[in-house]
Amino acid sequence: MSALVVRPATRADHDAWLPLWDGYNAFYGRSGDTALAPEITAATWNRLFDPYEPMFALVAERGGALLGFTHYLLHRSTTALQPSLYLQDLFTSAGARGQGVGRALIEAVYRAAAELSLPRVYWLTHETNETAMQLYDRIAEKSGFLVYRKQIA
Repeated sequence: MSALVVRPATRADHDAWLPLWDGYNAFYGRSGDTALAPEITAATWNRLFDPYEPMFALVAERGGALLGFTHYLLHRSTTALQPSLYLQDLFTSAGARGQGVGRALIEAVYRAAAELSLPRVYWLTHETNETAMQLYDRIAEKSGFLVYRKQIA
């Protein structure tokens, strides 16, 4: 088996990224009648390559096949001078789960934060995502915060 490679996404990855993106959104219930509008997917993809957007994408591949991705962004905080790094999306294909792909992607995000001298990486997951939380509990700490939200429009 060839080595797992984690690298920045390129525009040429779009066709292999898209089924992973669709799988990620389906996992969180955004499919069928509740699917993201195509223009949101297109805007997200384009933002990942816009030098004026603080958004980034990494992909994991083995033998030329994309197995997973992570998207992360930088944002300001009222409690720190440096930006925080928010790992917004993380997904691995069903066939690649349990092979260290998710961990490799998260560790690559940690390295990106260290290279930028950023003090913190954080992310959210759904409370039912028990399989992923087994990994998260080993490589990060729970903050104790709960998320509240209200849909406005």
